[in-house]
Amino acid sequence: LHATNYVLQDDALLRRFNLPEELWPRIHQSWDNRRNQMITGRMDFSVSERGVKLYEYNADSASCHLECGKIQGRWADHFGCDDGECPGDDLFDDMVTAWKKSGVNDVLHIMRDSDLEETYHAEYMKSAVEKAGIPCKVITGLAGLGWDDKGWVVDADGVRIKWVWKTWAWETALDELRAEIAEDTARGRLRRAERMQEPPRLVDVLLRREVMVFEPLWTLIPSNKAILPILSSMYPNNRYLLESRFELTDDLAATGYVQKPIVGRCGHNISIFDRNSDLVTETAGGFEDRDQIYQAFFPLPKLDGVNVQVGTFSVGGTYAGASVRVDPSPIITTNSDILPLRVVKDRDL
Repeated sequence: LHATNYVLQDDALLRRFNLPEELWPRIHQSWDNRRNQMITGRMDFSVSERGVKLYEYNADSASCHLECGKIQGRWADHFGCDDGECPGDDLFDDMVTAWKKSGVNDVLHIMRDSDLEETYHAEYMKSAVEKAGIPCKVITGLAGLGWDDKGWVVDADGVRIKWVWKTWAWETALDELRAEIAEDTARGRLRRAERMQEPPRLVDVLLRREVMVFEPLWTLIPSNKAILPILSSMYPNNRYLLESRFELTDDLAATGYVQKPIVGRCGHNISIFDRNSDLVTETAGGFEDRDQIYQAFFPLPKLDGVNVQVGTFSVGGTYAGASVRVDPSPIITTNSDILPLRVVKDRDL
C-alpha cells in the first residue's frame, strides 16, 4: 500500500504501469475514497528452508477461493487425513464478514465470463455474499444488459447495476476499455441520450461513477508487476522480496533471472534464464507485447517431483487462508494442480 501511494504521487512512475492516462484521475479518486474497500487478494510465495520470498501479489481478481476454502478440506477428510489443520477453514466465514462490512446496500451483480473456472468461482463468492445478507445476481458477459429511462445500465430483469464484483482482472477488461475510450474520443463524447441508443459496453458499467466495483480500480497498481521494481527500490535487501528491476542488470544476469510482462495472468509469457543467460524454460500466452520486468530467480522447492508454490489469501486486509499449486515445471500456470495443504505445528513434527 505504501508503494501504491508512492506511485500515485509520481506521474513518471505511474506511466511505467502502461495504464490509459484517461483513467488516471479515476484511479486517484478510487485510492482516495476506497482505499479500505478490498474484499480479497492473494500473494504467491516460495516457502522452503531457503526462506520465504514473494513472487507477486494478485490484489485484483484472485482465484482459487473454492479450492482453498472448501475442496482441500473435504479432500483431506475423505482420505482420513487428520494431521494438522486445513488452512482454508476460515476463508469462507472471513469473506462473509468482509461483505457485511463492505457497505453494499443493494443488489450486488457478479460479472463473469463463461469459462468453467469463472463459473464455479462466481458461484462460491455468490454464496458468501448471500450469507452476508446481500442480494446477488450473476451476469455472464454483457448478456441481457440494457438502459432504463434514467440512463442507468440495468440487467435483464430491469434491476439497476450499482454494485459489481467481477471475476476478470481489471487488466483483462482494459484492452476493451482502451478500445472503447479511443472510439469515444474519435467520435466525440456522446451525449447520454445518444449513448442509450446502443447496447451497454463494459466501460458503461465498470467506469460509471455511480457504480462501485470490487476490487476497486486502484488495485490496478499493486496487481501490476511494475510494482515489484518499485518495492525493490523502496525496501532494498528486504528478506521477503526478490530483487526486481525495469531493466536487466549485470547483478541479475549473474545469478539467473525471470522475465515477466508487467500485466499477465495464469503464468503466461514468463521466461526463466540461468546465470549464463541461457533460457531454462518459458510459457506462451497473449501478453508478449507488454512491457517487461526482471526479477531474481528464486526456484520453488521441489517435493516428490513437483515444484510447490504457496498462495496465501487476504480478506478485508487480513490473512485468511492458504493453498498450494504444484507442477513439474518451475512455472506455475492455470493448469497446475492444486493439492490439499495441511499446517502442522512445529512441536508436532
